[in-house]
Amino acid sequence: MIYEFHVSRRARDLYQFDQTLFGLTGNVIFANFHAARVFAQKMNNRRDLVHYPEQAVRAGHINAMGLIDEIMHYLLGLYKEQVNPKVMEKALRWLENRVGREAIDKCLLRFIDEFPPLAVYRGEMQPEEYLRSSSENIPNRQIALEELIMLWLANLNPAFSTYLELFDDTHLEKDTAYVQITGSLQEFFKEQHPFGPEDQDLITMLRSPAMAVPHSLTGQLEYIREKWGYLLGKYLYRLLSSLDLIKEEEKLALLGPGPARVYEYAGLELEPERFSPDLDWMPRVVMIAKNIYVWLDQLSKKYQRPIYRLDQIPDEELDMLARWGFTALWLIGVWERSQASKKIKQLCGNPEAEASAYALFEYEIAQDLGGEQAFQNLKERAWQRGIRMAGDMVPNHMGIDSRWVIEHPDWFISLDYSPFPSYSFNGPDLSWDDRVGIFIEDHYYDRSDAAVVFKRVDRWTGTEKYIYHGNDGTSMPWNDTAQLNFLKPEVREAVIQTIISVARKFPIIRFDAAMTLTKKHYQRLWFPEPGTGGAIPSRAEHGMTREQFDRLMPQEFWREVVDRVAKEAPDTLLLAEAFWLLEGYFVRTLGMHRVYNSAFMNMLKNEENANYRSVIKNTLEFNPEILKRFVNFMNNPDEETAVAQFGKGDKYFGICIMMVTMPGLPMFGHGQIEGFAEKYGMEYRRAYWNEQPDETLIQRHEREVFPLVHLRPLFAEVKNFLFYDFFTPEGHVNEDVFAFSNRHGERRALIIYHNKFADTRGWIRTSVGFSVKTGSGDQRRIVQKNLGEGLGLHNDTRYFTIFRDHISGLEYIRNSKELYEHGLYVELGAYKYHVFLDFREVQDNEWHQYATLHNYLNGHGVPSIEEALKEIFLQPIHQPFRELVNASLFQKIQSWRVHRLSDTLPLERLKEVEIKTLHLLKQIKDFTRGNGDPEAITGEIMNKIKAFLHLPVLAQRYPANRSKLLKSVFQELTGLQSDEPFFTGTALSWVFLHCLGKIVSETEFAEESRSWIDEWLLGKILTGVLIDLGISEEEAGQCLSLIKLLTIHQRWFEIQAPVKRRAYHVLEELLNDFEVQQFLRINRYQEILWFNKEAFDVLLSWLFFVAALDIVATTGLESSKVPSRLVEIYKIIEKIKRAEAKCGYQVEKLMALVG
Repeated sequence: MIYEFHVSRRARDLYQFDQTLFGLTGNVIFANFHAARVFAQKMNNRRDLVHYPEQAVRAGHINAMGLIDEIMHYLLGLYKEQVNPKVMEKALRWLENRVGREAIDKCLLRFIDEFPPLAVYRGEMQPEEYLRSSSENIPNRQIALEELIMLWLANLNPAFSTYLELFDDTHLEKDTAYVQITGSLQEFFKEQHPFGPEDQDLITMLRSPAMAVPHSLTGQLEYIREKWGYLLGKYLYRLLSSLDLIKEEEKLALLGPGPARVYEYAGLELEPERFSPDLDWMPRVVMIAKNIYVWLDQLSKKYQRPIYRLDQIPDEELDMLARWGFTALWLIGVWERSQASKKIKQLCGNPEAEASAYALFEYEIAQDLGGEQAFQNLKERAWQRGIRMAGDMVPNHMGIDSRWVIEHPDWFISLDYSPFPSYSFNGPDLSWDDRVGIFIEDHYYDRSDAAVVFKRVDRWTGTEKYIYHGNDGTSMPWNDTAQLNFLKPEVREAVIQTIISVARKFPIIRFDAAMTLTKKHYQRLWFPEPGTGGAIPSRAEHGMTREQFDRLMPQEFWREVVDRVAKEAPDTLLLAEAFWLLEGYFVRTLGMHRVYNSAFMNMLKNEENANYRSVIKNTLEFNPEILKRFVNFMNNPDEETAVAQFGKGDKYFGICIMMVTMPGLPMFGHGQIEGFAEKYGMEYRRAYWNEQPDETLIQRHEREVFPLVHLRPLFAEVKNFLFYDFFTPEGHVNEDVFAFSNRHGERRALIIYHNKFADTRGWIRTSVGFSVKTGSGDQRRIVQKNLGEGLGLHNDTRYFTIFRDHISGLEYIRNSKELYEHGLYVELGAYKYHVFLDFREVQDNEWHQYATLHNYLNGHGVPSIEEALKEIFLQPIHQPFRELVNASLFQKIQSWRVHRLSDTLPLERLKEVEIKTLHLLKQIKDFTRGNGDPEAITGEIMNKIKAFLHLPVLAQRYPANRSKLLKSVFQELTGLQSDEPFFTGTALSWVFLHCLGKIVSETEFAEESRSWIDEWLLGKILTGVLIDLGISEEEAGQCLSLIKLLTIHQRWFEIQAPVKRRAYHVLEELLNDFEVQQFLRINRYQEILWFNKEAFDVLLSWLFFVAALDIVATTGLESSKVPSRLVEIYKIIEKIKRAEAKCGYQVEKLMALVG
């Protein structure tokens, strides 16, 4: 006997339900969920859902009510079978004794009329005739009474009230003994043997779900599952599937992937450990993504020429990527795309749209990109620069008009009927093949609905298939794709063969949405085990048990892929885009080389720092090998751009530096480096925003990020990776600070980043726990290390550790034992970071120089520890040198210059200068133990100071009205003095430096003086003085180079050679000096040596100046020989200048003209 859900005659007439839905008793039969949807659609067709969407009838609710009614019938049947077979017969006798047979029959006849069996509804039988008859040897009076009980229970159930019009018992209550009968039935069953898990009377038991969860159909089904599950038998799976149907309908549209969750590995230890080993190149991969059509458009604008094929991508662009350190180029969208997808995008509002990069026609390089030949050209040129190509593989689905859909429709998940009666397919035919019609659901075009299927019409046979779109269950179906059926072995093999062919083109393959093809989730999405469905509408009714599913898909598809690729295309890195907490499973068990780590982007963006630290800690505790297989990124093609999420400031760069220094594979997004904010759709042929590269952002990448990219071997592995807690002075762990170290060979690094808008300080001392193998099978134990162990330092006070901050350029020194026992103290501002590199240990000497320096710096950084050590060692020289050579004194000396012959020098002040000069020279003598005479050298320097002070009146002292050459001499000297800060700084610096070397050598003093500028770090002090005088940093560098040249070549005018050849020998000696060559920017171009005119003029003028100063100082201001001596050396300079004017800046011509 079939008992199903009863529907009134009035409702059947109103909604015109299909008669095939009704059984002989007149109750509606929901043979499957599709029948429930048809029933619901009939009701919805009569409702104004545009203005009153809340009145929509849900098939899940209709099905649930029918199932509850059916279970009630089933349990009453069990009761008759197991407890009291005659219970309904006894119930009728009980009622006849209390209500009377006539009243009972009148009520039953009215019930049969209002809720008619099929024969009565069709008019084939009168109610009286039906009541006198039997069905399957059971009197229809008993059947009608049982149905009456079910009707009464339905009307008492608050969760059914929304649909009361289907089974309203109001007329029965008003016109018959219905209320008396139902009340008497309760008394009757209280007298009968109890039933069920709580030994209740049958009516109380059947009412208990509605009493426990009065307003929820889902809750009542859950109650029935929990309380009555052991009684339900076959109904248990139907109940679970019914719950899944309700989940499908209650699921929010456009739900999305949800918040990032902390990775947990509980249960993964039960799965086999089957990591795929890396080839030597794989840990060094740093990848950048390019949306191919958008990139080609941007390159066309950048290089001002059409670039639309892969072989037209300029070498300069590949050179730039290689220079930045990229070793992999991911080209998004190079395959031949679906023309149907393109048409859909254009019909939906973008007339320029291309097909989606993930709705593919076939796996061949697109012809409009130049096809296979153009791709191979790009691939070869990229490989010449150490860049491997990365490509997409989309195994889950194909384009709706792909060759496979046309030729192998049975390879896709489909139905012979539309799963939802409301779907219509009256839009344009999207097929390119006359044999087949392809139609997507109409509501896609106005975005009012998102159907789960499209219609494929076979015009040869006239058959229709409704093929499911690709879908990951998190948002709308992908309406330009067709979902492959991986339960079919031929489909799995076809996809694997395609993957292997892709691997022969691309050494790196990114598998899109790979998590959808794991057995667990493929079943959940498409063939859900009863009770686990609800992800994709209409799939709950196609559920399978785990055993049924395993028979059809016996092993993980991805494991088979990994093993086949390892055998047939072994030089391939397999990268999975996978979420849903499957990251560890994909690399540890399925064997993918790399897997997406979306938590990196999401948690760090939202500053869920404790959560991301937990991700790292959980991974290290379970198996650190997983960490090195993460793909870390700051944006993904499906996400907002990196600058939109992280900005362009310190936060962006702090997280970017984490990305390139953490183990794993760093992946940069298209436009990330340039600072582009536009999110490029997968259908874009061009960028729509007119954005220009942010040069400041690019330069900061080049300064801070790319040097680290080139150090990937130092950061990529986990063997020596340690992740640290950051302890505040109060003893708490600051979860906003990320600190980790790594080692590779002798190289070591420590990275610290504070991902919070706040200040903090504290100690990096102890690592978090990480697991290591015990050596006994797969067993692991947790260990921790301190910072000293992590960096491989000596636990010894005699050792000091020197390291450099890559960001600031400063070097630091710490005692190794202090680092070992107490850790490193750090203060961090908002979003600040340090990248400590170039670690080296030194053992202190008997003079405790490093200990002295350590105490002197007191934790501060310096540009160079070795220079700082020298500075301490050179303090006896530096202190008197700074007293003499400083901007303040230089400005005073400049102010003492004589401008009239009658002016006198400030002798007392000059005496102070003389005392400081003598003190410096005495200190140098003590330091070098030289034999020179400090007093004599001081006198020489002071004579030049006096000569310098009298230069402005030199022309007044020696009138040049009779000598053009002498007039030119004075003009040359006057011209130098026009740039006062540069002139003063250069001249006085040279004066005080040029003859210091006479303390140790009278013959080679110039070389000694020049050497001390570098060896004694005097150049560093001079640079500071020049900047203090107002000279720019760049000019100060040029000035220092000039001072060095003037010092080494200070006696150039004393060269021994015939008068006619003197200029040539002077020039030859200068050009043989490498530092002179650098100053003059001598370079070879097209086999010709060239020099810089401006630099050459500066050098000649200053060479003449130092010679003139020497002549005036040594000959004496009053000597009549001064003019002739000045003219004599000026002739040498003038001859070289005349040759310069004719040589066209070519060195060889210059030498020939001077000679």
